[in-house]
Amino acid sequence: MERQSPWFQAFIYVAAVLLAIFILTPILWMLIMSVSSTNDLTTKPLNWLPQVMDFHRYSELLTLAENTIGQAFLSALRNSLLVAGMGTIGALLVAIPAAWSVSRSPGQQKLALYAVVATYMLPPVALVVPIYFALSALGALNSVFSLAVVYLSILAPFTTWLMKSSFDNIPVEIELAAMIDGARLDQILRRITLPLAGPSLATAGLFAFLLAWDEFFYALLFTSDQRAQTLPVEIAALAGGRVSDYGLIATAGVLAAVPPVLIGFFLQRSLIAGLTAGGVKG
Repeated sequence: MERQSPWFQAFIYVAAVLLAIFILTPILWMLIMSVSSTNDLTTKPLNWLPQVMDFHRYSELLTLAENTIGQAFLSALRNSLLVAGMGTIGALLVAIPAAWSVSRSPGQQKLALYAVVATYMLPPVALVVPIYFALSALGALNSVFSLAVVYLSILAPFTTWLMKSSFDNIPVEIELAAMIDGARLDQILRRITLPLAGPSLATAGLFAFLLAWDEFFYALLFTSDQRAQTLPVEIAALAGGRVSDYGLIATAGVLAAVPPVLIGFFLQRSLIAGLTAGGVKG
């Protein structure tokens, strides 16, 4: 293996440190804001470190008392979990057979895949009017389930593309051997292909969940109250003038980041394996 230049190694370390600073600094500042007093956040010059740690905003947002900010926040948190969870499950149920079919049947089906992925490139504003009128005609506006179905227009193409790349790296000879032994197609998919594609499946599910968790445009237009509004809409309402406490907005951001971080932490091994799958071919 060729030995790398010390200058090149130093450049790599400096670049990694700068990247970490750019990524972590806003997160660190959000954490500091969430435990800073209102006086610390409004004084000039700004107090970058709080004089006294104040955690009352967390208890304020994590309360179920009627007609409080906490009730609205927890309702939005529940809706986000439901929408992201249903959207992710639905996207995987659509993407797995679609991606497997395209991967194992090269030819015209690949053109269909490219056409489906092309819909992912469309700006949401181009689709919002027909989707809105369709939901309105069905009486399905302001519904968690309807919002999850709408999210499939974003999640399914992206997830199908990821899973197709994963299936391409699984030798088809393994499936042919199982077929010769008498296995049905559904048995091959469930017992052979999906276990081998497990890391990529977890990666696709995590990215689908994050896309649904962070989506704002559709959630803003298709929901109107606490029955279906998600966290991005609720946090935007806080930032839009409903409260003047910037620390409370930062606290909402911290709490909104907890579920994706926990999911990513528990799936980190599968995530790394899924992202690197196919990077080297033997």
